[in-house]
Amino acid sequence: MPIIKIGDRLIGDGHPTYIIAEIGVNHNGILALAMKLIDIAVDCGADAVKFQKRTLDKLYAKKYLDNVNAGEKTLRYMLPILQQVELSEKDYYEIVEYCEKKNITFLCSAFDIPAADFLETLNMPAYKVASADLTNLPLLDHLINKGKPLILSTGMSRLEEVEITVNFLKERGAKFALLHCNSTYPAAFEDINLRFMERLRQFGVPVGYSGHERGIAVSTVASVLGASIIERHLTLDRTMDGPDHAASLEPQGFKKMVRDIEQVTAALGTGEEKFISRGEILNREVLGKSLVAAKSIQPGETITAEKIAVKGPALGISPQNYLKLLGRTAERVIEEDEPFLEKDLGIKIELDNSHTLPMDYGFTVRFRDFEELLAYNPHLLEFHCTDQDLDEPYPGTDFDFQLVVHAPEFWDRTLVDLCASDEEQRNDSVALIQKAINLTREMAPHFVGKPKVIVHPGAMSLDNPIKDHKMLYDNLHRSVEQIDHEGVEMLLENLPPHPWYFGGQWLTNAFMDTYEIIDFVKPLGLNMCFDTSHSKLYCNWAHVDFYDQVQAILPYIGHLHLSDAAGLDGEGLQIGEGTIDWVHFFKVIGDYHGTMIPEIWRGHQRKGEGFLIAIQRLSDAYFKAQEGK
Repeated sequence: MPIIKIGDRLIGDGHPTYIIAEIGVNHNGILALAMKLIDIAVDCGADAVKFQKRTLDKLYAKKYLDNVNAGEKTLRYMLPILQQVELSEKDYYEIVEYCEKKNITFLCSAFDIPAADFLETLNMPAYKVASADLTNLPLLDHLINKGKPLILSTGMSRLEEVEITVNFLKERGAKFALLHCNSTYPAAFEDINLRFMERLRQFGVPVGYSGHERGIAVSTVASVLGASIIERHLTLDRTMDGPDHAASLEPQGFKKMVRDIEQVTAALGTGEEKFISRGEILNREVLGKSLVAAKSIQPGETITAEKIAVKGPALGISPQNYLKLLGRTAERVIEEDEPFLEKDLGIKIELDNSHTLPMDYGFTVRFRDFEELLAYNPHLLEFHCTDQDLDEPYPGTDFDFQLVVHAPEFWDRTLVDLCASDEEQRNDSVALIQKAINLTREMAPHFVGKPKVIVHPGAMSLDNPIKDHKMLYDNLHRSVEQIDHEGVEMLLENLPPHPWYFGGQWLTNAFMDTYEIIDFVKPLGLNMCFDTSHSKLYCNWAHVDFYDQVQAILPYIGHLHLSDAAGLDGEGLQIGEGTIDWVHFFKVIGDYHGTMIPEIWRGHQRKGEGFLIAIQRLSDAYFKAQEGK
């Protein structure tokens, strides 16, 4: 797929829409207004702001500059405005510095060669070419030589002119994107011809849309049709004097457009897979149906139609197995309303200890249920604790294997958040984690080796993202420094983009990306707990390669949570029921022989049946990976 790169953003099919807030000349030549529009663009969620730079004495003949009445009506209107609104070079340096401070990319259209040379001193990551200069081959040749990607609007040009310019750029090896555009201010809806983007896509470069129409609907639809870039003018007030204000969006409209594009893009998905989201998993369990015994069935009885009923919840085999179940011989007592299980179909779920992957695997347990999983000879137990569990005494059983404790994620419907800007919540979170570590120390003499404690860092928000990542990581650093983890290995766990907390649309704002995590844990000498499901969901959300993330984080993994994933919030899926290629995964992690658990949703049910299935499937994938070496 063709892509270009602007700063650290990849732009093209499969990557998030790049949204440019075109300030243009809507600052009316006033630096303070330009700064205010930058603030608005940041608040709206734009990726970049774009200005315009002209050297007027290189663009227009002297007779027009001296006397605008020497020109036609349109020139007599526009030229005085352009003369009035041109910002000084000093203004541009201040604008670039302000954009860096606000963490938004500065872009600018170069209308002539001297303007382009000046903009080069501002270290722009890309150049915008206005529709009027699509045919300006000398300017394009000058810009190509600067070695940066170009974004070209195609308004006011015929198709054959676009073709000539595209060939010109490709012959010179330029990286560029094309924006469909109608250069009327404002553009009539019937003149926009949005489907022409499909024709532009045939040139094999990223395609976007630069809109001058009223409202946000067309730009949103353009994103649905595959626009990799959306550019819209931004103004404080559409009724202000100036050529572009009437075709611009006011702050509220621009913000809604960004929101709608993000939501629509997320909703489109890939179209390549059908997956069940976490919310659907919960509803499926409650509202779904299972095959159950209509009456008590004894071993040796034939299972006939009158002995089968369909009832909720969905805790047994699916009703789609009805025909497979008919005529089978019962091998156990099945009480009335008890669900039929896979073993009633002759499926054996048991571990082949001679064919398991060479890792120290164990299971998720609680104080009340760990004993029923001991029959599978685990190499460790991972106790998932609630805040109430921290006040319960450990039963005192001794084991010759390792201990892992997963610290609570919330208390009294308050989330553990070591990154919180609210100092009370952050300090209370630190205290709860410390309490979990203290309990782990008390349990440690009953196990072998150095115990591990898994900790969720937090950094979550409801509905709206937190953009100050530095603040989040600074707070996390302070929290880690406050926690006394001597005698245990404290492992922060990577998180999914859309966690499931008490309902609502929660967002995670840090500790998802492998490279950010490395930058945090490496100076502190920490390792981390790597959750494959969380990472895969993040990679789906951020459009980055999952296996590259695994490869990078491998030296810092102190413990693994293995489960499958699909979409953006389908976490904790059974191995093979998501989109992770497990054979490829095991090729990437190579000789990792550390600790892990299969963290499967509801894997503990029926004495850990889901965990056993996961170990079987992981082992099969591991040995296939070994065969492929």
